[in-house]
Amino acid sequence: MYLPTLRAQSLRLARRSASTGLKYEALAVGVPKETFPLEKRCAASPTSVALLKKNGIGEVLIEDGAGMGASYSNAAYEAAGAKIVSAQDAYNADVVLKLRPPSLEEAGSLKPKNTLISFIQPGQNEDLVKTLAKDNHTVLAMDCIPRTLSRGQTYDALSSQANIAGYRAVIEASNEFGRFFAGQMTAAGKVPPAKVLVLGGGVAGLAAIQTAKNMGAIVRGFDVRAAAAEQIEAMGAQFLKVDFEEDGSGAGGYAKEMSAEWHAAAREMLLKQCSEVDVIVTTALIPGRKAPVMIDAEMVKAMGSGSVTVDLAAEAGGNVATTVADQKIITENGVICLGYTDLPSRLARTSTDLYANNITKFFLSAGPFTTKVADEFLIDHEDEAVRPMLVLDQGKSTWPYTPPPPPVVEAAASEVVEEVVEEAPPPDPYQEYMLAARNASIGSAVFMGLGSGVQPPILATFCLSTVIGYYTVFGVAPALHSPLMAVTNAISGMTAVGGLSLVGGGVVPSTSAQVLGATATAISTVNIVGGFLVTKKMLDLFKREGDPDEHPELYAIPVVGTLGAYGIAGMSGLGDLAPVVSLASGLCCIGGIAGLAEQHTARLGNTLGQAGVTLGMGVTLGAMHPDPATALQIAGLLGVGGGAGYAIASKVGPTELPQTVAAFHSLVGVAAAATAVGEYVHLTEHGPASIDAVTNTSLYLATWIGGITATGSVVAFGKLNGNLGSAPLQLAGRDQMNMAMGAASLGAFGLFLTNPSPETGLLCLGAATGLSGALGVHMTASIGGADMPVVITVLNSYSGWALCAEGFMLDNPLLTVVGALIGSSGAILTHIMCEAMNRDIASVILGGFGEEAKGPAMEITGTHSEIDVEECATMLKEASSVIIVPGYGLAVAKAQYAVAEIAKLLNDSGVQTRFAVHPVAGRMPGQLNVLLAEAGVPYDIVEEMEEINPDLPETDVAIVIGANDTVNSGAQEDPNSAIAGMPVIEVWKAKQSVVLKRTMGVGYAGADNPVFYKPNNAMLLGDAKATCDALRNKLAE
Repeated sequence: MYLPTLRAQSLRLARRSASTGLKYEALAVGVPKETFPLEKRCAASPTSVALLKKNGIGEVLIEDGAGMGASYSNAAYEAAGAKIVSAQDAYNADVVLKLRPPSLEEAGSLKPKNTLISFIQPGQNEDLVKTLAKDNHTVLAMDCIPRTLSRGQTYDALSSQANIAGYRAVIEASNEFGRFFAGQMTAAGKVPPAKVLVLGGGVAGLAAIQTAKNMGAIVRGFDVRAAAAEQIEAMGAQFLKVDFEEDGSGAGGYAKEMSAEWHAAAREMLLKQCSEVDVIVTTALIPGRKAPVMIDAEMVKAMGSGSVTVDLAAEAGGNVATTVADQKIITENGVICLGYTDLPSRLARTSTDLYANNITKFFLSAGPFTTKVADEFLIDHEDEAVRPMLVLDQGKSTWPYTPPPPPVVEAAASEVVEEVVEEAPPPDPYQEYMLAARNASIGSAVFMGLGSGVQPPILATFCLSTVIGYYTVFGVAPALHSPLMAVTNAISGMTAVGGLSLVGGGVVPSTSAQVLGATATAISTVNIVGGFLVTKKMLDLFKREGDPDEHPELYAIPVVGTLGAYGIAGMSGLGDLAPVVSLASGLCCIGGIAGLAEQHTARLGNTLGQAGVTLGMGVTLGAMHPDPATALQIAGLLGVGGGAGYAIASKVGPTELPQTVAAFHSLVGVAAAATAVGEYVHLTEHGPASIDAVTNTSLYLATWIGGITATGSVVAFGKLNGNLGSAPLQLAGRDQMNMAMGAASLGAFGLFLTNPSPETGLLCLGAATGLSGALGVHMTASIGGADMPVVITVLNSYSGWALCAEGFMLDNPLLTVVGALIGSSGAILTHIMCEAMNRDIASVILGGFGEEAKGPAMEITGTHSEIDVEECATMLKEASSVIIVPGYGLAVAKAQYAVAEIAKLLNDSGVQTRFAVHPVAGRMPGQLNVLLAEAGVPYDIVEEMEEINPDLPETDVAIVIGANDTVNSGAQEDPNSAIAGMPVIEVWKAKQSVVLKRTMGVGYAGADNPVFYKPNNAMLLGDAKATCDALRNKLAE
């Protein structure tokens, strides 16, 4: 058990409930003018005033002229809701927000017992703290924020101001330096780049490094903390090492004072650097201590004439021996030494904006973050951010803060058992080879069994096609997974070939076998025409302005020529070209799928797929020699089916793509089952002697796979279309039900293999249809909505294996090639999706088989922050890098066009903007890529999850639009989450994340998202389309 115990926790709660917060509506917040010499900043900006008023603060009192140094007029504050008052009125407010520590005179102006939030530096300003204590003030020091607290980073004013100081230091240095920072090669001669040395790898140092690198200088960095090396090098600078082992990392993220031996080694290294570099920027500070001298007088003498030093520690004594606070001096050897202490004030407006944001958000968090009372200000000693910053509490000293000891784990002596971790034994080569030999033996036995009843040519065709499908799909870009499934779906419409083999009886079919064949032909044609048209529409979206014209219609020439040659050869008795045409059909289908590997070949792939299906249908019709009446029936079936497919596909947009593909899969399943049953009826009537074990196996498998594909696809359609709930169906005894239906299917299969009477055989096929249909419904319904992308790829694979079974049944190599190609490619795509979602492939395919019930999900605590469109637009404008993460909500709202314009506006204004797409974003793989392409987003700024995740920690703003599950940190943080273990886009690692969502509700998987409540996240709630339109308009202003 942990200490403190329940009693201690209850005491904390009692103390909180006894505390009375101050209602915002009754509060007056004052902001006096800063009077420190050279200070131009202010503790409030018009934006922060508006935020205070938005949250319900009664009055915001700004001293007359307080913002003039930052170029903010009184009118700007008044427009935001503030009142302009005298200095004394500002100090008389209930809460006073300040930037510089107040002077003793200003401290005396404060109303007794009010609250002051400001930089205080209590360790150096003891007299000030005593003065404030006399009048029972409550004082919170902005310089005491715990920097290692993730939430505290939002309020870290030291960092925000240091960032500006580091930037401005390099600007001041470049102004004094007599050369370009970047090297130049001109007709007049070559100018070498400046060499800049930055001492200190904190916020200011890193900002200086980045600025100098951006200006083209050669940059070197140095810090006593070993951990800073990686950050300095990540900014593109060379990290300098001292030839002495000692780590300078101190508490709270600061540096500690180093030993004399280390200083001697560092001096030797720095003396050499001073003779080489042109500019030195120093940022070394130790809290509460005089700044260490890093560059002594001898080092300054070693620098060249015209070199520059900028000392950011000038106010604390300086890191450079020649520094004079607030002055520029030039040494005897011509080195310019800048000791400006007002560097942030030299960018007063930006400094004011950032500080005002820091202090305002801290003030608004004090109370609501822990008490959950949204409109009350309260000093809560249990708040991890407030307590370390609390210097005085109603005059009582509470500084320095001593953090509580870490929790103590109690355990009974009898329970203390030293855990023995057994090392895994080294791999046994013999066992590894034995396992491989066993698997090879099983495979060999299967092939021997197949070879005893299957003709070698068709078996070889099957094996080679499976291997080709395997390698073809592994090369397909994730962005093209949606078109890939659409084109394989269209090619699987080759079940029409099986249906055509049963068509007959004249204009109207006259037997049950003919009716089944006609049905299979018609619905397969729906798949063919609809699938290819959907594929074409998707691929056309990826076209970019300037891409060369394409003329796929010209491929009709070789197709018509091949079929014409086939017809002429057959009629003139020149030989049977059917095998050659079938081979050409299979090769075109292979080329169709392989073409989807790259953007520049994808549309050619779709054309080749159409050519392959056309050749296959043509060679089948040529082999039939139908009479005129039957030919008329075939034309009608193809016309009706093709017309229906065209009508359906014409209405399909990117949003409806997943459910449309699922519906098309169901048609393939019905066609395969209908053809198998019809073929059995035909054989029992006209050729019972030809029915053997291979034929029966093929008939049964085609029926069974067709049934599970048809019903599973219908359920998937219902879930994707919103007709059925996304939650998994979890019936008691779910696995046992599936196993019982599987056993019954095997029993019926065993009986069917005995070649029973036609009546019994039809009963067996009927049982196969019913049992597989029930399995399809139950297993698909048992799979949660989050796994629907995988279900679609599984069904895609099933449709291929159904077609392959038809090929064995009809002894048709073409169907075997195409079926094995689609089946294996769908299986590999399923594997890729399961890897992307960290899902067990067997569990997904078997409807969650073997999954144990998880415990309750992690309880999410805290409050979320909300922003409006204007604040979001400001964030985006001020960022240097933005990543947009779209989700299915963007598709539903049809907001892709506005988002595309937002990205263009940001990129045009110099903000690097990219898109991050999860492999299973949307309801099927690649759907969001298609959606963005539809809106004209160039595909070269759309990146996959694994490519962009490493960039997120360096990204200023990650904005999530309509996504939830794919950015849910619970997948990594909560083992009981519905999506635990699923790789996600780590938007919470960005410096700031914004989630644009209609409500705070859960995503498609039904899992709560902790990202919403993280301190660096803000929610922008509302309709995606309306909000994106407003955001676009605001950015365009």
